[in-house]
Amino acid sequence: MSQPAKQKDASKQKGGQGGGSAKLRGLPKDSPEVRVSKTLSWILRHGAKSEGLYMRPDGFVRVTELLASPKLASLDLNGLQQIVKDDAKMRYTLIYGPDENQPDAGDIWWMRANQGHSMKAVKLDLKPILSASDIPLAVHGTNKKAWPSISEQGLSKMARNHIHLAQGIAGDGVISGMRTSAQILIYIDVQKALDAGIKFHLSENGVVLTEGNERGFLAPEFFSRVETRQGELLLGHREGTASEAAVPSPETITEEASAT
Repeated sequence: MSQPAKQKDASKQKGGQGGGSAKLRGLPKDSPEVRVSKTLSWILRHGAKSEGLYMRPDGFVRVTELLASPKLASLDLNGLQQIVKDDAKMRYTLIYGPDENQPDAGDIWWMRANQGHSMKAVKLDLKPILSASDIPLAVHGTNKKAWPSISEQGLSKMARNHIHLAQGIAGDGVISGMRTSAQILIYIDVQKALDAGIKFHLSENGVVLTEGNERGFLAPEFFSRVETRQGELLLGHREGTASEAAVPSPETITEEASAT
């Protein structure tokens, strides 16, 4: 093997330009296609820097650099375009345009995730929600294990830049914003939160996003109603009723979760 070939091979073993490994994200039971998709999502939302990729402030990365990642060695431009086209949740945007760092090089392909970033430098061009009437509703889906904590401290953006809310229930024609596995539905009083100074935005694929308060939380005072996926009321009341259901104790929720 020639010296340049040896150097190229060594670079691949080390993970290429970003220095990361070629290990795919996802579970061993996932198909190769699913693992590639999860890896792509992880790079665009969380791992661009660790992969050595340049990312614009609006979240776009150069497709040539993206495809050069060892983790995406099985993808080409056609494969990437097919992923974007087939993604039911419209997670990605693929555009063809100039490179501000290389203005004389001509137009190139760029790609970004439409929401879900943990990289603080990413500032998406989001549409502000100025009134509750701008959207049909805002609801967050979670599981029974998480509800006791959420019922006390509120929803947290955690490591991400935003708390994600859907404009409807997953499976009811809603494109994105909630997992279909959600067990508990938390409906948000958007107008009350707006009046309190909480800002909401709409992503390109219709997900309602909020940074919450200064600590990154959307407090329980902004929950208008909470119910299980089966319709059992946990907090608040439905229209036409005046009763308020008590919030179940953490012990009750834990017992329910262990039984499912």
